[in-house]
Amino acid sequence: MLKLHNLSRVYQTDEVETLALNGVNIEIDQGEFVAIMGPSGCGKSTLLNTIGMLDSPTGGQYLFNGEDVSGYGEGQLASLRKKHIGFIFQNFNLIDELTVAENIELALLYHNIPAAERKARVTQIMDKVGIGHRASHMPSQLSGGQQQRVAVARAIVGDQQLILADEPTGNLDSAHGQEVMDMLRTLNDGGTTIVMVTHSPAHADYAKRTINLFDGHVVTENVRAA
Repeated sequence: MLKLHNLSRVYQTDEVETLALNGVNIEIDQGEFVAIMGPSGCGKSTLLNTIGMLDSPTGGQYLFNGEDVSGYGEGQLASLRKKHIGFIFQNFNLIDELTVAENIELALLYHNIPAAERKARVTQIMDKVGIGHRASHMPSQLSGGQQQRVAVARAIVGDQQLILADEPTGNLDSAHGQEVMDMLRTLNDGGTTIVMVTHSPAHADYAKRTINLFDGHVVTENVRAA
């Protein structure tokens, strides 16, 4: 599904050049659950943003479903993101002025889906993640775990085949963090590909493979026994 070949990403300012990714080679198959680990500043979020087409590589090649997207413009990348990729962030990134249902429906507004079908999909996905009883609540009225459930629902409501999760449990206590990880595992069991950045070895154990980064390099990969 994903193939990164000799990928690099350089951030340039007037005075400093930072090599965030350096010769990264990774392949991820459809249906995998992959955890990305490493110390702060090693390039984990840059790698996730590059896979999610929020950031463009400086060098190397990125194949998505066999399509070389390395040189694509923002319009082409946005179209692929909208169709295939859902994002889950540590800080939830919900819109405070919208209800739970409206936050989730927002992900469908750019897909030219009729209103009645949007409403039906939102209701179905809220029930799936156990947040249906909070449909008319505002984000400020929810616990952190509930807000992250809304974020998960928003990420999957469009039937995206790839979910990118950046420290999805970072702002949650252990119980709510485990609930979110259980949801991700269930999604993966249903065929959704998941790539997750985490600092937690316990949460990385939910993945079937762990990629360890250091200074922008892939240093080790561990595959868990079935």
